Amino acid sequence: VQLQASGGGLAQPGGSLTLSCALSGFSLDDFAIGWFRQAPGKEREFVAAISRSGGLIYYADSVKGRFTISRDNAVKSVYLQMNSLKPEDTALYYCAASKSDGTPRFRHEYDYWGQGTLVTVSS
Repeated sequence: VQLQASGGGLAQPGGSLTLSCALSGFSLDDFAIGWFRQAPGKEREFVAAISRSGGLIYYADSVKGRFTISRDNAVKSVYLQMNSLKPEDTALYYCAASKSDGTPRFRHEYDYWGQGTLVTVSS
């Protein structure tokens, strides 16, 4: 299983970015998918997760109401729409795949990780 995250870049505060996570090697509907982020000098933290079918979604409190996770199993991709960006959203964003269903929220629940895409929010 390989995960490729993309879509990072520079955004202004209040702006938007959409991250994509493409899976190869297996069928996407075999996995729940999560997004995590790691800011410089900080631990990697959970951002959002979506179940295999997309019927269950969970967000960290810090992004609730601003970020939207979605998936398209037909094209083997998961998306993270990020609106109303704040400087504190600056981080390296990772997508991860879990063989568990539901909305796993902890790093140890994930089996495969992508390489990360950098999001910088600055004026």
